[in-house]
Amino acid sequence: MSGFEHFARDAIELEREILKRGILLGLDWADAAAMRQLAREALDGGAEHTTALLHDPDPQHKARGELFAFAVLMLRTMTESAETGLHTHGGPAWKAFGRALIEESRRGPLSG
Repeated sequence: MSGFEHFARDAIELEREILKRGILLGLDWADAAAMRQLAREALDGGAEHTTALLHDPDPQHKARGELFAFAVLMLRTMTESAETGLHTHGGPAWKAFGRALIEESRRGPLSG
């Protein structure tokens, strides 16, 4: 398995950054409704919304954008890991947000 350890390390580092943003945002990872609302914002807003948040001077908005960006990186890490035959796990924060992302993506886009 030598050479693939970086997937686990990357997942741990991403989990740490996701947790930090959650603290800044006052998130309760056990609040499924709040996680789904956050996931819905990430999915509906897409890359343009995330980019706008990342450039927003408000620290709360920037932290939200960073959370969304780290989620994309976590998904990419897990996908690349799976493509090599490895199963990489995130921690509790990622699992809560990732679960909400999956549930909301299955609902499809909301009609405005």
